[in-house]
Amino acid sequence: MIVSTTFSAEPYEIGENLGLVFGITSRSRNIASTFGAGLKAVVGGNIGAFEKLAVETRDESMNKLIQHASSIGADAVVGLRFDTETIGDTMSTVVAYGTAVKFKR
Repeated sequence: MIVSTTFSAEPYEIGENLGLVFGITSRSRNIASTFGAGLKAVVGGNIGAFEKLAVETRDESMNKLIQHASSIGADAVVGLRFDTETIGDTMSTVVAYGTAVKFKR
């Protein structure tokens, strides 16, 4: 499956717009990593627990987006975007969304 942040999928030509597709994932960290991240925030630097959570959540939302697009017969997703939301100190939600398309044959 081709997934692009642009609104084209060169060298292919888009023949049909199948509409919006998305993948939503919400994740939370355990209390131990939250405590460790809090300590790290006091002294500064990269907070690995937050970074890992963000990467895993993004990857899962992308996989769900691709599954959604595949389920409606898309050849590609164009105009990929992400939207993120943090709920409290421990939960992260990522929505991956774009336009499912079929190529001209």
